[in-house]
Amino acid sequence: MAFEVRYSTKDDRDWIIELLLENWASNIIVTRGMTYEADKLPAIIAEVDGLRVGLLTYCIMNYELEIVTMNAIEKGRGVGSALLDEVQKIAKMNRCRRIWLITTNDNIDALRFYQRRDFEIVAVHRYAIEESRKLKPQLPFVGKYGIPIRDEIELEMIIAK
Repeated sequence: MAFEVRYSTKDDRDWIIELLLENWASNIIVTRGMTYEADKLPAIIAEVDGLRVGLLTYCIMNYELEIVTMNAIEKGRGVGSALLDEVQKIAKMNRCRRIWLITTNDNIDALRFYQRRDFEIVAVHRYAIEESRKLKPQLPFVGKYGIPIRDEIELEMIIAK
């Protein structure tokens, strides 16, 4: 399947907010004690025949690109890989030394996806979700596969040494 990946525009804003609410319960995302309004971050969108099928939001700081959110509308069709390929180009254009992200211990699918694409687990922040819940009370206590959500897992891909 061929995807077009493009930067988001103001015309995408309502769709982005709707997707974030549907998948993240809010436009507010908390990683490592930082709070982001994900709908206001730079974003790339994957499309097929003009239909939006994926979103990745990110933040660049100190020559590091953090993937804040990534959502593929249809899993297993290459949407996530297309978004990841594009964000790698963005990171290189911005001379970032690494791409990193936080996921939670219950998100087995994300851990599998990123590790198969050369990301490595670099830290497990035990019980970090307790602090995150103070900033975002909507965070559930039980996540995917019935796993209690407790820890933040940091993954990274080094792109420049």
